Amino acid sequence: MNKQGDYKRVFNHLDEDGNGMISPKELHRRMGMIWDEEIYIEEVESVVESLHGRNGELGFDDFFNLVESDKEDEKLEDLKKAFRMYEMDGSDCITPRSLNRMLSRLGESTSVDECVGMISKFDLNGDGVLSFDEFRAMMV
Repeated sequence: MNKQGDYKRVFNHLDEDGNGMISPKELHRRMGMIWDEEIYIEEVESVVESLHGRNGELGFDDFFNLVESDKEDEKLEDLKKAFRMYEMDGSDCITPRSLNRMLSRLGESTSVDECVGMISKFDLNGDGVLSFDEFRAMMV
């Protein structure tokens, strides 16, 4: 089944009354069954409101966008952590030397000159280093 089909099954499960919309109360009730910690109805209402749900409820598209945006946030955080591992020297960029050090730690035998070549393939502005945005483009 495709991703949207999977989300549709979850959406239908959350839509207790089958009206094609998830109310904050339905979402709150189901979330309470899933998570161990207490979630306040006001928090759920705020999330629904921030998504511009029609009449204070979430349609399938709203729900799909909510789930996908959470996944994108997680991916971005993972990329930031990986970037910080490679940049090492606090320069907010990956230099040939910092790339060489990290690759050495990972057991890769490369020279700084080889790292210059690796960086140049993704160095969009030609400054000889990788910014986070260039690193993200490389990883996508």
